[in-house]
Amino acid sequence: MRLKNLLFIFIIPLHLTYCSQAIPQFDGGNAMQYLKNQCEFGPRVPGSEASKKCLEYLESELTKSAGKVVKQQFQHFDKEKNINLLMTNLLAAFNPNVNQRIFLAAHWDSRPFADRDPNPLNRNKPVPGANDGASGVAVLLEIARNLGENAPEIGVDIILFDGEDYGREGHLEDYFLGSRFFAKSAANYRPRFGILLDMVGDAQLSVPIEGHSQEYLPHLVEKVWSTAESLGFTEFERRMGQYINDDHKMLIDKGIPCIDIIDFNYPDESHRYWHTLEDTPDKCSVESLHAVGTVILNVIYNEQLQ
Repeated sequence: MRLKNLLFIFIIPLHLTYCSQAIPQFDGGNAMQYLKNQCEFGPRVPGSEASKKCLEYLESELTKSAGKVVKQQFQHFDKEKNINLLMTNLLAAFNPNVNQRIFLAAHWDSRPFADRDPNPLNRNKPVPGANDGASGVAVLLEIARNLGENAPEIGVDIILFDGEDYGREGHLEDYFLGSRFFAKSAANYRPRFGILLDMVGDAQLSVPIEGHSQEYLPHLVEKVWSTAESLGFTEFERRMGQYINDDHKMLIDKGIPCIDIIDFNYPDESHRYWHTLEDTPDKCSVESLHAVGTVILNVIYNEQLQ
């Protein structure tokens, strides 16, 4: 996170009718295990062996549940290192034959350098990325498992972006690489809406309303925050937070509606693990993952065909 010819070719215009179904139970324990599994590969820096192995893992997990999984690959030229990097977005479709769709997204890469670490000796080391990356993906993997077992009425796409956190401070054009590429190639993609999850595992979760989300999609913000309130999840706070540059803004700029659920609040600087070597699984909690996942599942299963 920074304060991402091929695209859903499998979406076929076809209206289907489903019986109303009970909303599945989100398992925060499962989500935490998905988070830890990602971190066990090591930092998922584009071009690394850990990235390659994690991609295989994520594709395997999504394939267990999704109607179709597609790897969307693209090249990024790193000017500083003078190398071309192959990066990969993962696109998974649930109810692929339903033309009315929503999407959920997160980034699966982790940052190549801990430039916010309090220890200068650590600032060129890669970030573990437990909260900043793995937490959003973990929630989506558990949601994918639920979607595979109990299909909702609406079509759902899960998109995992690569290269979100690749850039250096002051070079915004080198961030959000996967969502930039996706947005450019998504001319015919017309989802009802999208929800981005980023940094949603913090054990002291506090999610205000992100600025761009409220500005462009207030009705969707209302849908999500009202759902959280109805379920008693006080982690979703009815107050305005910051305007945050993130994958959702790359999509909004290309006409793809998306809001960002993100915790960029910290009780004090000693708990600010973002872009440091302290972004590890022990700073995340089952309860936080459960809160976010439960809200998103309720939004999905309450969305009906029109």
